[in-house]
Amino acid sequence: MAETLVIEAGSKAERYASLERQLVALLDGEHDEIARMANTAAALQQTFGWLWIGFYRVVGEQLVLGPFQGPIACTRIAFGKGVCGGAWARNETLVVPDVDAFPGHIACSSLSRSEVVVPLHDAAGKVTGVLDVDSTELATFDQEDGYWLERLMAVMTAAKIEATV
Repeated sequence: MAETLVIEAGSKAERYASLERQLVALLDGEHDEIARMANTAAALQQTFGWLWIGFYRVVGEQLVLGPFQGPIACTRIAFGKGVCGGAWARNETLVVPDVDAFPGHIACSSLSRSEVVVPLHDAAGKVTGVLDVDSTELATFDQEDGYWLERLMAVMTAAKIEATV
């Protein structure tokens, strides 16, 4: 396991690609889901400095707060509610350029202006949680962020999937 993160300069894609390579090393050999989530959230925060980066885990019919970086957060989110619950229900990444324009947005922080949420999957493709990322700026995230965050979540969940197969 690597314990040092090198923050690369360059384009968004170059920074994501660098983080992906480092995340593989950082998470190598770690099979605990919470530990993997915690270091992934910290690595994303150190690399991009967004307002809030964290995970919600599927527990029954709710998303329950997991490891995160940023201000205090909503603890539970119902299936289909807000951006997080919507990404879970639709089983797809949601990129929201203006959270105030998203019907049913849950304002855990009044500072949040844009958001991207990526579902996490088990080996069978079932949603087991979501990555939630918030920014203080409008339109921070686009499809490129969605693409790279999906790739990073595949890296993060890989050891958990390997451990259960």
